[in-house]
Amino acid sequence: MDKLELNIREMAELCKTNGKKLCPMVKTHKSTGIAALQAAHGSDSFLVGTLDEAERLQQQDYQELVLAYPVAAAENIARVINLAKRAHVILSFDGVEAAAQFEAMLLQEQITMEYLIIIDCGLHRFGVQPDSVLTLAQELSKFSRLKFKGIATHPGHVYGKNTSADVVAVAKEEIAALEKAADLLSNEGFAVEIVATGSTPTGPFAACSKTVTTLRPGNYTFYDAIQVALGVVPPERCSLTVLATVIANPGKNLFIIDAGSKCLGLDKGAHSVSLVNGYGIVKDHPELMVESLSEEVGKIRANGNTGLKVGDKIEIIPNHACAAANMTSFLTGHRNGIVEKTIAVDARGGANRRF
Repeated sequence: MDKLELNIREMAELCKTNGKKLCPMVKTHKSTGIAALQAAHGSDSFLVGTLDEAERLQQQDYQELVLAYPVAAAENIARVINLAKRAHVILSFDGVEAAAQFEAMLLQEQITMEYLIIIDCGLHRFGVQPDSVLTLAQELSKFSRLKFKGIATHPGHVYGKNTSADVVAVAKEEIAALEKAADLLSNEGFAVEIVATGSTPTGPFAACSKTVTTLRPGNYTFYDAIQVALGVVPPERCSLTVLATVIANPGKNLFIIDAGSKCLGLDKGAHSVSLVNGYGIVKDHPELMVESLSEEVGKIRANGNTGLKVGDKIEIIPNHACAAANMTSFLTGHRNGIVEKTIAVDARGGANRRF
């Protein structure tokens, strides 16, 4: 809990010091309890990756929700419009098709919604190139029930880099893309109120940009082995660990634990990072490596002497905390060796649906 609170407080202070709004990505923790800690430190809006996250946050009376990705198809759009009747929901588009579907349904409801245009700053997933943003903005301006609010990007390709210098280079690309897009739009009379970006590694650099108005990081609440490998934080700043028990010792340097891919995940980085070794960092045991994972068990390989034995418990920092958190229904919050609370992971897909 101390580490979690420090991580949340530090990012909030970074944004406050640099005059940026903090709109954290909820998909990292999918927990209204952790969202409440973020709100207590000044986060009055949240970025969501799923409609389930958005609906769950609204149920807890959070009133400004930003959809990170485009939404399409009538049943999904209906959920968003229903949510927009109870909260301020900002959409995100990178094309005309989804926007046209929203326009048709918003006309029926006689309501207006705001949106951001997604800029591709190098990840090549969602978004338009900065050079193309004006064309898209002009096409979207024909819709009477959609109001342009600003632009946003995500430099996710930073997770495919190898050094701290690479992180800085991605941050420069991220900021340059937003600056170019914002200038093109402003010069043609578009009011760019929001210029948003988010990744935990590049956050400190984006915070210094005069163009950026909003930071949208997610992983900073937990950090993980990938963030350690990128040089963002040391291992001791990682707040989320998987607690596993050694259940067998079939060979001199081989141990089996009761945590596998359904707990730690097989993730070595969403965007091909090559820095991580194995499937997590074993705390306080530099001689151990999480060598491989089956569904419910994992193999731990010892490099040299170790005092590990059957029955021992070990903490493992997962490679990707966001994936690990999504695989459980609750987290155990502890401080100074004492369990303090259970934190529900209550905004996962289907967690609040009734059939």
